[in-house]
Amino acid sequence: MTTLLKPSTLIPKGLQIQQTGNLTLFKFTDELGERLQTLLDKKKADCLTPEEVLELESIGELDEIFSYINAVMATRTNEHC
Repeated sequence: MTTLLKPSTLIPKGLQIQQTGNLTLFKFTDELGERLQTLLDKKKADCLTPEEVLELESIGELDEIFSYINAVMATRTNEHC
């Protein structure tokens, strides 16, 4: 049985923090971004392994978390301007 990769295990090597003006954003490293693109290409070609399906789901979940945090931070920053 294959288990879901915890998104938190991707953070140490997959996360970077970027300062844009007065806004701090969480972003994927180039390495994780490239891995995501590779997995998406393989999904489009319908040739993902079961392990890669789980990896893609984990990266997708982490992307949703980062997007949410970034949106909240941007809203709060804009409210204080």
